[in-house]
Amino acid sequence: MFSLGSWLPALPGLAWGWALLDALLQGLVGACAVLVLCSLLKVYLYIQSLNDPERQAEKEAIRAQRWVLELLHAVVLTALLALVGSRVAALVVLEFSLRAVSTVLSLGKGAHSSQLYLLCQYSLGCGVSCGLSFLLEGAPHRTCNLALAAGLAGLLATYTQRLARHVCTLYELHSQARYCGICIFLLAAGHGIPRLLRNALAVTFAVADLAAVALINRDFLSTAEAIRFWTPLTICYTLLVVYMQEESRQSAGGRAVYQTVLVRMGGLFILLLTVGRWTDVFHVLVSLLGELWCLLRAGVMLEACWRQ
Repeated sequence: MFSLGSWLPALPGLAWGWALLDALLQGLVGACAVLVLCSLLKVYLYIQSLNDPERQAEKEAIRAQRWVLELLHAVVLTALLALVGSRVAALVVLEFSLRAVSTVLSLGKGAHSSQLYLLCQYSLGCGVSCGLSFLLEGAPHRTCNLALAAGLAGLLATYTQRLARHVCTLYELHSQARYCGICIFLLAAGHGIPRLLRNALAVTFAVADLAAVALINRDFLSTAEAIRFWTPLTICYTLLVVYMQEESRQSAGGRAVYQTVLVRMGGLFILLLTVGRWTDVFHVLVSLLGELWCLLRAGVMLEACWRQ
């Protein structure tokens, strides 16, 4: 086994224990990526609402979010990402990438971009997990590499959370007094946060898509098996994208977002009942919980995006 466990004597169940630790570390890195995304979006939305007198209610709602719930959010999301298998995580990543490209081409840039960033939370976690699983496959001391990645991701998530807490507490005062370097920088360059997130997410999902295709194809022994899987998957994803584009034009708001999640996961559930394994079906249910959990946690920011 190519991990920290390779230094220890072979014991019954030891390989399973190291595999579980690797899954938890991958889930932790994915959860930290989601926390960084949410913290930066919180900073951007708070600054935007502060500059608009008609959006003071949104400002107070963002400020009123309990910071202690961030730890609970990270723990739950880590557990969910650790439970999801690489196969279903890869399918979630590919589905969101197709949906994001379709949305960007049909709606263009503007107020919908922030909402799209919030809708990609769980897919981002799956993408980071898939990327790590592919890049570290067969790597010596895999567990040590994942532990280092988790430590760095945790530091970055902690820093962005402190930034969001500082902005929600003191930005209004510091931006007027002009004596805080962080707030002065955000006052001058805060409008560039969506562009920064767009570029970072584009690179992340580009790597995740390549990793997802490779992870799915490694389970097939022949080209015929791959065709039997990819053909219904492509048809299903195409129909889902067309359906969701029509729904987004006809309705908006929280109800439409949750309905879209149910339709997406329902379509993937039915597809994997025919061409997948029983573990894939379980992982789809876990993914449904992850999507709903991320949307519930970001409810205040979603409302702020809808009102823009």
